[in-house]
Amino acid sequence: MSDADLSVFNEVYNVICDRKLNPVEGSYVCSLLNHRKGINKILEKVGEESVETILAAKDKQKDHIVSESSDLFFHLLVMFAALDISLEDIAEEMKKRRK
Repeated sequence: MSDADLSVFNEVYNVICDRKLNPVEGSYVCSLLNHRKGINKILEKVGEESVETILAAKDKQKDHIVSESSDLFFHLLVMFAALDISLEDIAEEMKKRRK
């Protein structure tokens, strides 16, 4: 069981959305959202972080799993923002699946 405060996901997602609307020079998020490869650059990062998370889990290195999973979640949030998918969309789908 967990009572984890997941508000950080909303906070980070909101910053990403703000960067999408109000680009900031030198921002990593902006570099992904405005990359010449378009969405493919973001998807490459999601894929890379997925593989790194899997490898960390295979090796059962908790700190590494947590670190790589955080990278994966972050890049998923960037992908959602790029594709105009809200966290509410994800939460609603999760609620449907829980029933």
